[in-house]
Amino acid sequence: MAISYEDIVKVPKALLHDHLDGGLRPATIVELAVEAGHELPTTDPEALGRWFAEAANSGSLERYLETFAHTVAVMQTGPALRRVARECALDLAADGVVYAEVRFAPEQHLEQNLTLDEVVDAVVTGFREGSALAAEAGTPIRVGTLLTAMRHAARSQEIAELAVRHRDTGVVGFDIAGAEAGFPPTRHLDAFEYLQRENFHFTIHAGEAFGLPSIWQAIQWCGADRLGHGVRIVDDITPGNPPVLGRLAAYVRDKRIPLELCPSSNVQTGAAASIADHPIGLLRDLRFRVTVNTDNRLMSGTSMSREMALLVDAFGYGWKELQWFTINAMKSAFIPFDERLKIIDEVIKPAYAKLIG
Repeated sequence: MAISYEDIVKVPKALLHDHLDGGLRPATIVELAVEAGHELPTTDPEALGRWFAEAANSGSLERYLETFAHTVAVMQTGPALRRVARECALDLAADGVVYAEVRFAPEQHLEQNLTLDEVVDAVVTGFREGSALAAEAGTPIRVGTLLTAMRHAARSQEIAELAVRHRDTGVVGFDIAGAEAGFPPTRHLDAFEYLQRENFHFTIHAGEAFGLPSIWQAIQWCGADRLGHGVRIVDDITPGNPPVLGRLAAYVRDKRIPLELCPSSNVQTGAAASIADHPIGLLRDLRFRVTVNTDNRLMSGTSMSREMALLVDAFGYGWKELQWFTINAMKSAFIPFDERLKIIDEVIKPAYAKLIG
């Protein structure tokens, strides 16, 4: 039986890799830009949405980065951050996402003299408000926050301590992001060792643009719980029947290290030629701990439902596969085990059982 996009929207989904500054509503950007005195390419929300998608798809890194310059520029006050986070929770919930981890870099939101703690408080409050409104609307969602440090900067220890400081108010993990080439994760070893001593969870953007050395360092030097993207692990798999896994790929699979794959985003950045050519098909067949994610919903013009629909079209997946991806993500979440299990057993499995039969 064919699976429609509308059907996918209705089923529960779990999302681990989503950037707050990559998922704003175009209309909100327009309104906040007026308040901030920031000039946009256009003030028509529909046209602005198209501009973001076209700039992100242009193949020009400069234009791609410019898209974030516009979103970050309108996220410099407490009320703006709170609004963006609230709307993010509502948008994800409306798309059937029941659990989401949304990341952002507090150090990028200090231009209006907010402190790092004030930035985090505003975002966490927004997520809490959005989750409450979503529950009232009959689409409950649990949102956890990941704090990101920029790998080209020197504030990772400070951001790691910030994350631990807010661990009981909604922050569930830590991340580093930014250009991989020339900025290896080992530059931030002090932060990762601190997080391990504090028994705190972290993921690392690795294996998207730079390849196997980035993945190896993230896991073996830094101790990452998950790999942000990690798509280049396929470089350590030799095609054949059956495919042969190199030592790093075998280690990642054996240890069940989650891969936060973002199909549409990976195509945009050139990590995959197309959805049909995306390594997610091979990695799923080889039973890696694969998860499906959105990365930047505005720039990719996407949602969790759209990402899953693209995979259904490209690989012929059915409800069993979509459930597998969803449970993988939920198993890999940075919240306590009993909370993960409750969402799997009481929300995800019952919903899919009705469809799988």
